[in-house]
Amino acid sequence: TAGNASATVSWTAPSANGSAITGYSVTSSPGGATCTSSSTSCTVTGLTNGTAYTFTVTATNAVGTGAASTASNSVTPAGVTAISTGANHTCALISGGTVQCWGSNVNGQLGNGTTTDSNVPVSVTGLTGVTAIGAGTSHTCALISGGTVQCWGDNSRGQLGNGTTTSSNVPVSVTGLTGVTAISAGLYHTCALISGGTVQCWGSNLNGQLGNGTTTSSTVPVSVSNLTGAIAISAGQSHTCALLSGGTVKCWGYNTYGQLGNGTTTDSTVPVSVSSLTGAIAIAAGGNHTCALISGGTVKCWGYNSRGQLGNGTTTNSTVPVSVSNLTGATAIDAGNIHTCALISDGTVQCWGNNVNGQLGNGTTTNSTVPVSVSGLTGATAISAGNSHTCVLMSGGTVQCWGYNANGQLGDGTTTSSTVPVSVSGL
Repeated sequence: TAGNASATVSWTAPSANGSAITGYSVTSSPGGATCTSSSTSCTVTGLTNGTAYTFTVTATNAVGTGAASTASNSVTPAGVTAISTGANHTCALISGGTVQCWGSNVNGQLGNGTTTDSNVPVSVTGLTGVTAIGAGTSHTCALISGGTVQCWGDNSRGQLGNGTTTSSNVPVSVTGLTGVTAISAGLYHTCALISGGTVQCWGSNLNGQLGNGTTTSSTVPVSVSNLTGAIAISAGQSHTCALLSGGTVKCWGYNTYGQLGNGTTTDSTVPVSVSSLTGAIAIAAGGNHTCALISGGTVKCWGYNSRGQLGNGTTTNSTVPVSVSNLTGATAIDAGNIHTCALISDGTVQCWGNNVNGQLGNGTTTNSTVPVSVSGLTGATAISAGNSHTCVLMSGGTVQCWGYNANGQLGDGTTTSSTVPVSVSGL
């Protein structure tokens, strides 16, 4: 059975020929990695994800070591290459192009053909060739090699993009969408970045979050108006933002808290420019706030700040970008519902904002208006912030999560929340 950079090999005990077997040795091909065992199962570690391996077994007794067995069937170890957190569920892209999800499944957002929550990862049904994933509030989408998109889960506003409002607990194809290079899922809407720098969105549009100049929802993709040169997108609760090739940002949709960043609190059905923002290299739209990673490793945020999610030491909303306090060396960011996290260049993570469920990961449930370090975490390579939980991808292809866990969204086999990182089971 393939694991992350490992494989578990099991076999039937051979005849002992009059002398009890005292041990077994398993050897991989290629590479010659080994493990030893006194039982009929052994896990070989140190393998390379994405490489096919076969295994042979030798048995030892008082007489000596027997000949190697016939080679096993081929297996290919696989690790996690990307993660995405929804409101109360989490998904992981596995090397080789499959997806596993865990947590809340009331709308089928785990994609395994059921609506039963799972506190450990389960495989999304019939999904292969995936190159990116995006988890929304209660739906999930996957970018497929070749530039198409499939989605599953809640479809009450057409956010699955298949021309219906029928929810699905298995993946369905988004209608008429090709040439996609990135995806992002919000509360009830989803957006796709198209090769050439345009954007298409679908689902709820009550606040103009589809960006097509209307407030009419759509069950199929519609083009965002007057937007070119986009290189990244992020969908928040009811607003959407795009990073442009020159390092500026445009946003559209709900703006009651200033999350569009244009100095107003007026909704916009078309993209508007974020004020006085240059040098942006990544963006993250949260519940009702937005953040941008700036070249050089600093972060700026704007919008709702009730729990300090803007990170500037206050709880005052801002309609224009403000600098996150005492934060340098950031290489990636993500915004949750009312908290925000940054990956630091040394593989550590800092978070700020709401912490009532321990989603800041610092061992407390105390909110913070400035960044605090996640406890005992090193070797992180990517981050994703959900409604009230946070997850990181680790350098070895494993995943750790912390925060709210009532639906099993931490993936550790329990429904116990945690104020510090716990390992996701089986990844």
